[in-house]
Amino acid sequence: MLTLVLALWWPWSARAAEPTPPISAGTDAGLPSATAPSEGEAPFRFRVVVEAPRPLPDVLNASLGLVRWQSYADMTEDLFDQLAREAIDEAHEAASTEGFFSATVDVRVDRATTPATVTVVVTPGDPTRIHAVDVEVTGPAATQSPAAVSRVRDEWRLPLGAIFRQAAWDEAKQRAVATLAAERYAAARLAQSEANIDPDAKAADLSLVIDSGPAFRVGTLQIEGTRRYDADLVRRYSTLRRGDPYALADLDQYVRRLSATGYFASVHAVIDTDPAHADDAPVTVSVIEAPPKRIEAGIGFSTDTRVRANLNYRDVDFLQRALQFTADLRLESKVQSASFRVVRPPNANGWSIAGTTQVERTDIEGLITETASIGARGISLDERNQWEVGPAFLGDVQRPSGGDRIASHALYGDVQRTWRRVDDLAAPSRGFIAQVDVGASVPGVSTRAFGRVVARFAAWHPIDRENDLSTRLEAGAVIAASRDGIPSTLLFRTGGDQSVRGYAYQSLGVQQGDAVLPGRYYGLASVEATHWIREALGIAAFVDAGDAFDDHSSRRVAIGYGVGGRVRTPIGPFRLDVAYGQLTRQVRIHFSVGLAF
Repeated sequence: MLTLVLALWWPWSARAAEPTPPISAGTDAGLPSATAPSEGEAPFRFRVVVEAPRPLPDVLNASLGLVRWQSYADMTEDLFDQLAREAIDEAHEAASTEGFFSATVDVRVDRATTPATVTVVVTPGDPTRIHAVDVEVTGPAATQSPAAVSRVRDEWRLPLGAIFRQAAWDEAKQRAVATLAAERYAAARLAQSEANIDPDAKAADLSLVIDSGPAFRVGTLQIEGTRRYDADLVRRYSTLRRGDPYALADLDQYVRRLSATGYFASVHAVIDTDPAHADDAPVTVSVIEAPPKRIEAGIGFSTDTRVRANLNYRDVDFLQRALQFTADLRLESKVQSASFRVVRPPNANGWSIAGTTQVERTDIEGLITETASIGARGISLDERNQWEVGPAFLGDVQRPSGGDRIASHALYGDVQRTWRRVDDLAAPSRGFIAQVDVGASVPGVSTRAFGRVVARFAAWHPIDRENDLSTRLEAGAVIAASRDGIPSTLLFRTGGDQSVRGYAYQSLGVQQGDAVLPGRYYGLASVEATHWIREALGIAAFVDAGDAFDDHSSRRVAIGYGVGGRVRTPIGPFRLDVAYGQLTRQVRIHFSVGLAF
């Protein structure tokens, strides 16, 4: 303990923050060894100026001994001369890491200034660019998984014509191995790599060999860290089955699913990458349990519903039975709601049961609605092939401006099926999501008998590394002779941040006096092109079109178009858009986070 205290105190009693002088190893007999100034000799003082085009100044400042040592209190002229000579080789090496293998370096010393000025001038010349790339995969993947091998090559990060940089070369190799390791081959490794540089031709030929190792299959789930909850609770949230082919995306989704339950503050899952266990590789899931009760309050702003405040209480161990209870109160300029929800953890068949009761009041586009509902819903576990089914009883009152009060109720049941075929469920960049919802009221306990069907489709299409295209289509219909007697939440209005931009929230519908009422039909379409300036930052241009209507003779197409900014985040894309509505001839600002469905 005494030694530790002295070690912590010592830097404050001497110049311990100063670097230790470089020591010559004797490989260059012409370089003097570093010594402190002799008695009576004044320390040598200098400052360094680096002159070089971007991006070289940052790497040069980090690499040159002259820069690091310019504040050394015991600097001697002999030591300075040594550092100045070494700076030439250091600058050449630093420039080469950025792809400039033929750089010229000049070190100039002006001793007439106080302190002396040392100018390091680096003229980089033309950069070395990628001339050829050879990515080879050996092992079982070469014959068993041609699609995985193609993905490694398609997603290679240093394309032909790119400037060769050492950091980018290292990252590209790591990413290539990680891409293959995510596709069943958890033990993939870099077997060989070579960057053949021709300084005269300013060309780099790259080659690497990745050994895939065997294909892995999921073994037993080994749960660590549970105290309050049974380990079987953790297992029941998994769609991984023993013997399934391993995929990192499936494991990541399992972790996200567990994290979203609220049971755990931390979740980590890893497969045993020992090739000897490839046919039955155990997966270790380590969790840290979170406090079961949580209360949150906040205020915010949405371009759809303006200022909002919310209060949320959650208990994920309700009645000490691992039931997830949520009470939520929301006060917004246009929408006010209170809801209570209880969710049971998945059973052995992978189904959760949720019970919900909610009251809501809205005041949007001249229409006041008051709705109360209570219902139960069964939800399957697998997000990529998800089912939802259940009944709900809804009571609804509509008060249009200048119109009569309309009351309705319905016992309604529906079945919803969602297909998610995307690379990332939260922030997809390729693939599609399709959803179909079919339901009907129960005659005798509803003010009107009706059926209802809604279909949604969204797709993401990468064009190249920096550009992609996304499309969205939606349509819905309520099958009934009239909208009268049908709760407003089962009818349709559109317009706003995640439907038809350029128009106010739910402003597209059936015009009745000063109010916009929901109709029996709706449709919308959207096309958006995004150019990514950086990996997570992009700009987009889009066109939206759609409307909600009550009969086909009154339908119209409301078109909105504009531009916006995009930021990729872990919870989905952040969008800030400026859109022009062609029908209203108005410009609106929209922002939103996450996917529409």
